[in-house]
Amino acid sequence: QVQLVESGGGLVQPGGSLRLSCAASGSIFSINTMGWYRQAPGKEREFVAAISWSGGNTYYASSVKGRFTISRDNAKNTVYLQMNSLKPEDTAVYYCNADSYLDNYWGQGTQVTVSS
Repeated sequence: QVQLVESGGGLVQPGGSLRLSCAASGSIFSINTMGWYRQAPGKEREFVAAISWSGGNTYYASSVKGRFTISRDNAKNTVYLQMNSLKPEDTAVYYCNADSYLDNYWGQGTQVTVSS
């Protein structure tokens, strides 16, 4: 199994920045890709960004490309999501995801609120 713990959410004004962290533990060896998804009230969960665990290839939703950056620190088993130029429509609960050959795992979620 893989356990995921997110941190870094909060309240920020439009145009501001936040960095989310996701620390993984357990069967790290089994992870193929780690990513971030988000779910706003009344909406379905949507893909935000992902990074391959070995090669570091990155993928972004069109709505965040150029504003968000996903990165990883394999030594710390941690994935980061740097979010810049935040907009009110980025408000959501952000979930960390680990896709492994064992299963698909989710963190508990962290709230990001963009409001003045």
